[in-house]
Amino acid sequence: MSSLSLNRFQEEVMKLPLAGVEAILFSDDLQIASEDAVYDFVLKWTRTHYPQIEERREILGSRLGRCIRFPFMSCRKLRKVLACNDFDHEFASKLVLEALFYKAEAPHRQRTQAAEDSSSTSHRFVERAYKYRPVKVVDFGLPRQQCVVYLDLKREECANLFPSGRVYSQAFHLGGQGFFLSAHCNMDQQSSFHCFGLFLGMQEKGSVTFAVDYEFAARTKPGEEYVSKYKGNYTFTGGKAVGYRNLFAIPWTSFIAEDSPYFTNGMLHLRAELTIKS
Repeated sequence: MSSLSLNRFQEEVMKLPLAGVEAILFSDDLQIASEDAVYDFVLKWTRTHYPQIEERREILGSRLGRCIRFPFMSCRKLRKVLACNDFDHEFASKLVLEALFYKAEAPHRQRTQAAEDSSSTSHRFVERAYKYRPVKVVDFGLPRQQCVVYLDLKREECANLFPSGRVYSQAFHLGGQGFFLSAHCNMDQQSSFHCFGLFLGMQEKGSVTFAVDYEFAARTKPGEEYVSKYKGNYTFTGGKAVGYRNLFAIPWTSFIAEDSPYFTNGMLHLRAELTIKS
């Protein structure tokens, strides 16, 4: 089916019958901020149309729950799935476990799984064109609060950023605060050429201040190890961002070139480490 923005037409979609909602949610071309938003919409729709909890569990277990691509939901939201009474606990546990196993897979295994799944009806391992790019997050509580965030961008996604585009990651959390990464094509202020930039922003606006050590790295050929590109520290206030306008210290044409050392099998692998300053 053709592309449809769930956010833009949510009121209309809320009025659709079950079969109509299924048709929309099964689409790979659905325009949506993130899979978390699909989950929220499904709950909203089922609670509106099926006020009885038993009916709702049946519809979610047999029909609409299968439209949600749990592997692309944030871990924060997956925890909420386990605590949600609308889902049968066994059904929810199975889906969340499957999602977590998928997130733990290496990118090439994920691509293989997606290719195999594209011929099935559910497409649960096929990534939609999310407004906010999914990230993989590893959290640490000791010795200091820290998270390591992995953001993968396809070469064509990067190419589409030229000359002044930007793409945002889904939110991730550290110390109770929401953060995001944003990748940009921008002008290098000193050399006046286009280049690839990476920035770290804090979501909440307000008076909160938050001191963070951060480091950006990218997987680099020939060794394909993550190589540190930029590190610093910053005291965030809500809505502020920090980063580097020319992450790789090269012009855009060199970054995006076929022989660029930063793309592995057509994928740019970025890593950000955030640590709360003690």
